[in-house]
Amino acid sequence: MGSSMKRKIHFSMIEGNSIGYYALFALFGLIAGVGLLGAMYMEHYGHVRTGMNNSIVWGTPHVFAVFLIVAASGALNVASMASVFGRHHYAPLARLSSLLAIALMAGGLAVLMLDLGQPGRGFTVATVYYNATSVFSWNLVLYSGFFAAVIFYLWAMMESKMNKYYIPAGYAAFIWRLILTTGTGSIFGFLVARQAYDAAIMAPMFIIMSFSFGLAIFILVMTAAYQWSNRPLGNIIISRVRNLLGVFVAAVLYFTLVYHLTNLYVAENAGFERMILLGEGVSQYSMVFWIGHVIVGGILPLILLYAPPFCKSLKSTVLASILVILGGLAQMYVIIIGGQAYPVELFSDKTVISSSFQDGQYIDYIPSTPEVLLGIGGIGIALIIVVFAIKIMPFMSNSLADKVVDPLHKPAAKSDATEA
Repeated sequence: MGSSMKRKIHFSMIEGNSIGYYALFALFGLIAGVGLLGAMYMEHYGHVRTGMNNSIVWGTPHVFAVFLIVAASGALNVASMASVFGRHHYAPLARLSSLLAIALMAGGLAVLMLDLGQPGRGFTVATVYYNATSVFSWNLVLYSGFFAAVIFYLWAMMESKMNKYYIPAGYAAFIWRLILTTGTGSIFGFLVARQAYDAAIMAPMFIIMSFSFGLAIFILVMTAAYQWSNRPLGNIIISRVRNLLGVFVAAVLYFTLVYHLTNLYVAENAGFERMILLGEGVSQYSMVFWIGHVIVGGILPLILLYAPPFCKSLKSTVLASILVILGGLAQMYVIIIGGQAYPVELFSDKTVISSSFQDGQYIDYIPSTPEVLLGIGGIGIALIIVVFAIKIMPFMSNSLADKVVDPLHKPAAKSDATEA
């Protein structure tokens, strides 16, 4: 595994025999099960029992599904830092990073399939009647390829006979995940019928969003896994992922600014921008944007990550990661739900006064309980995969102490990363 192999990093499974482990496993299983019940409820009664309607056909489950799929790509970034960019500090985390990427993708796709109404038929139609001109069909290949690339990448890491393929596999996984996230962003970028979409910036914006969301989730999983299994977690790795997360959070805010400034410059998008930025027509999307995305998901994490009173605290880094995740869900909500809530312009020189399909009207969407449960269920699926996998296979290094992460490191007086 390149330089990391020469450093003889030792990996092992967790024991997973404590009451706490089984309680955690049961909790995530319960969350996944409740999500399945939500899907069954919608399957039985139909989408008429949800907050979705003829205008908003992608509801809260799609918010969670796209968030998890995008975060899966970003979670792999930690492994890519070691194999592609040669940052040896991240080598002990490469296996856990790859595992989390697979788990998040599985959770996101599970929500996506269960939200189709008849997932079996939807999958069959998508595979048997492949439409090469549809960006949705492209993603079927991209998702399958992502699993294949990351699994092979893990094989190259964990099997000594396959170590010679570690670097090529790392490059392949890195390139594939960029293509995948580009494809996910292009779903919205290619939709010309909606004022909120049809923008080339969607693809790169989704890429940088994946870096931010995926790293935030990885920090939480890494911190919990190492502290709860009593494995050393040094200051060097915490400091590095903290600074990296801050850069990604700032980049997401920058892309959001550019996206909205570009829309404001184009006259046809002025109405949509007034809805999102000023709350015209319906106020909930503006509130979610400013409070959820900008403040909770952007400004507050940057303060926690860089302000002197907080910037060296592990607790602040964990809290910032939680806020980034909440802000990411808010951003997805605004993009997916808010983008559908704005009236579709049917005729360029006409105004629709009334319609049985709510044409020409702002749509106020209220998510139903089954939708929310299904979305949260995807998170449960992802986490239960991680918790089970680290018990049966050696995905975690024995230590992330400073001397392991950086053999040339000189011990400081006290490490703040050991704070509980």
